[in-house]
Amino acid sequence: MTVLAPPIAQAEQAVRLTNARLILPDAVVHGALRIRAGHIEAIERRSDAPGATYDCAGDYVLPGLIELHTDNLEKHLMPRAGVLWPGLSAVLSHDAQLIAAGITTALAAVTLGDLEEGSVRSATLTDTVAALDRASVEGLLRAEHYLHLRCELAYPYLPALLGPLVSHARVRLLSVMDHTPGQRQYRDSEQYRRFYARSGITWDDAEFIKLIAARVEQQSRYRNNHLADVLALVRQHRLVLASHDDAEPEHVIEALQIGASIAEFPTTRGAAHAARAAGLAVVAGAPNLIRGGSHAGNVAALELAQANCLDILSSDYVPASLLHGAFLLHESVGWDLPRAVAAVTRTPARALGFDDRGGIVVGQRADLVRVRMTGSLPVVQAVWVRGARMY
Repeated sequence: MTVLAPPIAQAEQAVRLTNARLILPDAVVHGALRIRAGHIEAIERRSDAPGATYDCAGDYVLPGLIELHTDNLEKHLMPRAGVLWPGLSAVLSHDAQLIAAGITTALAAVTLGDLEEGSVRSATLTDTVAALDRASVEGLLRAEHYLHLRCELAYPYLPALLGPLVSHARVRLLSVMDHTPGQRQYRDSEQYRRFYARSGITWDDAEFIKLIAARVEQQSRYRNNHLADVLALVRQHRLVLASHDDAEPEHVIEALQIGASIAEFPTTRGAAHAARAAGLAVVAGAPNLIRGGSHAGNVAALELAQANCLDILSSDYVPASLLHGAFLLHESVGWDLPRAVAAVTRTPARALGFDDRGGIVVGQRADLVRVRMTGSLPVVQAVWVRGARMY
């Protein structure tokens, strides 16, 4: 089992952040924070006491954002179709982009298996994990990075990929996926065709008809056996489990039966409602919310928020969308700021089993973000991880 490197260095000197609008778990107050040894030592309702100080000039200060599913690293590993970038350089660019977006804890969503050959996800899996480990050991990272293993159940060689990785100390979450065309994310099979076309993988009409039949046969051959193998490892390693792209009530029923506690990106309002009613934490994409709808034609995140069927936002493929999405929940949906901010901090923290971060609370880690509003756009001004200024 891989052992994580020592945590990011924490600030030992007492630090105060003053003149801030603090977004607490249940209120927004004007005040100051005292930080010592990487943790929040005190929350002060007055902001003029002496001490080593960062004057926040009336900006918001909120907990560091927590991202449970980022695909952003893929864009750095393959910046252009067919171009693979060196792993360590890609990881450092990814880390810098996350910290600039206010994300202090991130789970890189690495995909184990792809139904079509030639995917960036298959080509970069080993290099991704090795580069994250190297960057951590050498103290090059500013955010704290973990792994989210996305298991493609119909991929023939899934067990061989999962076995060496599942015990890695960086693994925090495992999700089970089935991207067979004709169901879940690809209820419209043409969407599957369009997705792979972006990577240069194309089929004519006759080839595509044969492909769909082959993928359905592959699903029937591998999916259930692989699901049983995955669940055994989840139980053995006590991992948090998520379902993915639930579209029908029966998908939610299966998620409950296998022990999932998170429903990632349900594709219909009915599935999201069923998942939330069953006690699953429902995740929607912040890019979906900001754009006003899903790029794949699935249910809009705004609709889920308005229907009270959303718990957690994920930046997915745009790190900056996480902070922006939280403030949109406040401005466009009418959630109060503590609730909106919890969707990108405290709620994902608890869903992942982190009890030391996610809120401005005495004793919690001093992972903090200073945010200035420019019109309706939140702009990151500074980021602290364990009390140390990282941006």
